[in-house]
Amino acid sequence: MSLAIALLTVSDRRSADPSADDPSGDALRDRLEREGHQLVERLCVPDDRYAIRAVVSRWIATAAVQVVISCGGTGLTGRDGSPEAVAPLLDKTIEGFGELFRQLSFETIGTSTLQSRCLAGVANGTVIFVLPGSLDAVSTAWDRLISAQLNPATRPCNLVQLLPRLREDPHTPAWNPAASTSNSGTGTSSASNSGTGGTP
Repeated sequence: MSLAIALLTVSDRRSADPSADDPSGDALRDRLEREGHQLVERLCVPDDRYAIRAVVSRWIATAAVQVVISCGGTGLTGRDGSPEAVAPLLDKTIEGFGELFRQLSFETIGTSTLQSRCLAGVANGTVIFVLPGSLDAVSTAWDRLISAQLNPATRPCNLVQLLPRLREDPHTPAWNPAASTSNSGTGTSSASNSGTGGTP
């Protein structure tokens, strides 16, 4: 199944110099296209939480975008603000993503992984991943976590199968016991009426 994915690189240097290379963004683009997904838009913004939030807000408000992936700005410096930019936009967070990412990252960078504040969540029916900016980090995130969850063949569950249900009204139950009881009662009533009708 092909998904519509938007990519955002967060970097002061790359946003100031459009000719600068972006190996992490390129790696994500190559991977998603190789797996049959569609890159609908790719942008670069500086490490400014309001610039980040403006772009991500526009994407999650657009039905044509199903997945947003950003890379960069998840560290601890004063300019790192990607988590703060995106977190207020989320309807739900996917806590396990950050937990698993840091566990996998520990295999290569050890305790340095505790400085990664990557996160994931859903907003307005869109799945969002906020990744560190290094090539190793985006490769680990895509190859060992994101790719499988964007594949409908992954069992026992994947994010693709949830996409149609992400915009469900939280106040409307998926199963209405009252309606079920009513239907059941109607059926009983009909059978009773039928029996009564057959009585002399």
